Amino acid sequence: MSEADFVAIGGFVALFALMALRVPVGIAMGVVGVGGFAQIVGWGAALSQLAITPLRTITDYNTSLIPMFILMGVFATRSGISSELFGAARAWVGHKRGGLGLATISACSGFAAISGSSVATAATMSRVALPEMRKAGYSDELATGVIASGGTLGILIPPSVVLAIYGYITQQDIGTLFIAGIVPGIIAVIMYLALVWVIAGKHSAASEKVGLKERFIALRGIWAVLLLFVSVVGGIYAGVVTPTEAAAAGAFLTGLIGVLRGRLGLRELRISLVDALRTSVSIYTILIGAMLFSSFLAITQTPQKMTAWLTALDLGAYPTLALILLFFLFMGCILDAMAMIILLVPIVFPVIMALGFDPIWFGIIIVMTVELGMITPPIGMNVYIINGVIRDTKLTTIFRGVMPFVGVDLVRLVLLAAIPAITLWLPRTMS
Repeated sequence: MSEADFVAIGGFVALFALMALRVPVGIAMGVVGVGGFAQIVGWGAALSQLAITPLRTITDYNTSLIPMFILMGVFATRSGISSELFGAARAWVGHKRGGLGLATISACSGFAAISGSSVATAATMSRVALPEMRKAGYSDELATGVIASGGTLGILIPPSVVLAIYGYITQQDIGTLFIAGIVPGIIAVIMYLALVWVIAGKHSAASEKVGLKERFIALRGIWAVLLLFVSVVGGIYAGVVTPTEAAAAGAFLTGLIGVLRGRLGLRELRISLVDALRTSVSIYTILIGAMLFSSFLAITQTPQKMTAWLTALDLGAYPTLALILLFFLFMGCILDAMAMIILLVPIVFPVIMALGFDPIWFGIIIVMTVELGMITPPIGMNVYIINGVIRDTKLTTIFRGVMPFVGVDLVRLVLLAAIPAITLWLPRTMS
């Protein structure tokens, strides 16, 4: 082994040690990246990287959509759109078997289409849907399992912050990634609805069936969601706007809708801006750390060596892909979604390209794999978010509730991995 190999191994050991000590992921990657880079080429060059990388990352046009989509999600949360989505879904399917569970999944998918965040979707729907499901006699295990799993749709259905970060790291077109997430997102919703219908059993009369007129009246409350989705995703699909322009327009329209409805006054606007700023700073810190760590990986040639090692195994394309996905599933038990994308994708992406896989398709596959990490123990970010909102529910109860959904997610992952055309069909029709 060369000196660079020893430095690379030491860097990974140091990184995981820092994360185990609860050092923020972005800070840990930055420290290790600069320190490791200095060990190879000296402190002068390393400090130059530290001076240039933050400014270059923050001012990059492709990353400017991140705070806009985050602000869009914050405005949507504070505008009460989630309650309207749940109310409309309840009017249409609440009387069916597992009606409130079906309504929750439907509302999660709608909210995911304007928030781009799994955490925001899970936290918001916990406050809206869980009390209603409890009143209807749903067990906490089933109710929280539905919400935690439905929340994972936030990072797949566009606009998705995680997909945007994948596109930035791998230099793929973010708009194409967003469009590629639509069909897998629809499949995820359908499979979740089917599972809820099967396992919700006795909860078949959670609400009275309402007339057709009342159902259409309930839909009037969700016109904002349709407008935002068409404006953002439709504009990207038609090539009218770039993803960054769509993000800015989406944030503006969401805020305007909230103001016109009287739900976003000056105080709420200020709080929303502060919340979005805090989240954006956190993500930018991780991105800057990732860029510094990527420079360290590049100087040690870790991605190239990983590619050479995996291809030398001569397992074949799909067995190698399966090995990578299994590794991501394992890492999902100890790392959150953002950390996995930023830390691991730069290492495995050259392997994927060497094997001849489509990078857009791989982006969707890897985000679906990361989704599983949002609900699997011991990290399960969505599970902890729900536990934080609903204090009287045990973590073990929520984890038991999500297990059937994990099984469905694995089936969906295998299906879309085996048939790339399902994911790539819609992006290929873009103008």
